[in-house]
Amino acid sequence: MSLIGLDIGTTGCKAIIFDVTGRIIGQASREYPVLFPKPDWAEQDAETVYGLAIEALQEAVSFTHADPPVALAISCQGEAVMPVDAQGNPLRPVILGMDRRTRAENIWLADKFGAETLFERTGMPMHTINTLPKLLWLKKNTPDLWSIAEQFTLYEDFFVRRFTGKAVISHCLASRTQMYDIHKGEWASDILEACGIELARLAPLASPDGVIGTIKQDVLQQLGLSRDVLVVAGGHDQACAALGSGVVHPGMAMVSTGTAEVVEVASDAPVLAPALRDGGISIYKHVVPGLFLAMTLNHSGGLSLRWFRDNFAEKEQELARAQGSDAYDLILKKARPGATDLFVLPHFSGSGTPLLDTTSKCAIIGITFETNKSDIAKAILEGLTFELKANLDLLRSCGIPIQSMHAVGGGAKSALWLQLKADICDVTIRVPFITEAACLGAALIAGVGAGLFADYKSAAQQIVTFDRSCHPSTNERDGYAERYKLYQKIYPALKHIHANNKQEIIP
Repeated sequence: MSLIGLDIGTTGCKAIIFDVTGRIIGQASREYPVLFPKPDWAEQDAETVYGLAIEALQEAVSFTHADPPVALAISCQGEAVMPVDAQGNPLRPVILGMDRRTRAENIWLADKFGAETLFERTGMPMHTINTLPKLLWLKKNTPDLWSIAEQFTLYEDFFVRRFTGKAVISHCLASRTQMYDIHKGEWASDILEACGIELARLAPLASPDGVIGTIKQDVLQQLGLSRDVLVVAGGHDQACAALGSGVVHPGMAMVSTGTAEVVEVASDAPVLAPALRDGGISIYKHVVPGLFLAMTLNHSGGLSLRWFRDNFAEKEQELARAQGSDAYDLILKKARPGATDLFVLPHFSGSGTPLLDTTSKCAIIGITFETNKSDIAKAILEGLTFELKANLDLLRSCGIPIQSMHAVGGGAKSALWLQLKADICDVTIRVPFITEAACLGAALIAGVGAGLFADYKSAAQQIVTFDRSCHPSTNERDGYAERYKLYQKIYPALKHIHANNKQEIIP
């Protein structure tokens, strides 16, 4: 009896099928584009995403004849929204979370409700990422479409409707929309009414057991399956990854390092401190009942090191292709032990949480004739990890303990980066054997819904095991603590220069 974890990300999807011991027995992935039709806009064709997800499922399912799947749950990118007709067909492209067209709507929301009130009710700071201002934009700018849309769905309820015939959304994903009362565990009907959004036009929230129904026969046939497959409400991709990495108790945290770097810290109650709101740190429902997550975000993350590789490490890339090795390992091979003499402020696309300064830029400080390529690459990792520490320190100062951190994503492959995180953040880093944490988390959710596991915590305890751990080194920790004090002075010293150094556009 195998389980399907389907991950619908921003630029690609992945279907992985696990047996009840957590072993992968089938997997496939597909990539799809993000559309940028206007400045600040980021959209996607939902039909393209759905078609490619079906392809990935078909390929993954083809490996499961000896152990056919019994249940499926979806790990889903957050905040994206689309209007659909009475048959569930999209009426326009999806507006993605990264879309930034809703500044005017956010100003209106802040004037109408107050940023403090919205955060205290929903756990979501004011931001263009949120679903609520996207709906207000649609209402204002596409009134004809607004009037004919039957529902406004996120990707999870869009897929669930295609699979089962009825749109249902998880409490986890709903709590990232800024339309969900995080205390009552229901849609915030008064906020919706004040915004002119009918409750009936949002998907119903999943039942406590998460079970939605079975996949329709026509979809089963399309996937090449002959037996019923249960569909269970999943959740936000980072929350699913938190479950899939074993974050199932308060004080546990996950750091997911890919293109961006995200931290999720579990707590047993929503911590809604003003400092978290001001830092843009969202608080929302975990997929694990009774737990909440605080989420930090660094947009640059691994993208910073990729930029360095693509622009300055052509030889290492060629050698890696010839040897079948990793270009990043070759780049960092000559890095000297201990802290570098450099500082890198890794604000390649502005700063993430908790500074939230879109005008900030990257800065590299301290280069001499003795500086080599590996030194700069390592200093980028140090700078990214100093940014991570700033977020963790803020969480701790607001009463959110962090006892251990589980590392997933591409960054978890780097022993050097893991040790830097342990030393700079003064926390033990553990790496799960299965790093496909989002799909595994969704599969565990499906397993609980199908009755194969007693609950989420026991499922994680049974399936999630760890490959290795990195503990803080006393000497390196103390040295980096001093370096961090200097690092904290860099952004305040440069922010006005960066803010005023706007490139003049000449026609």
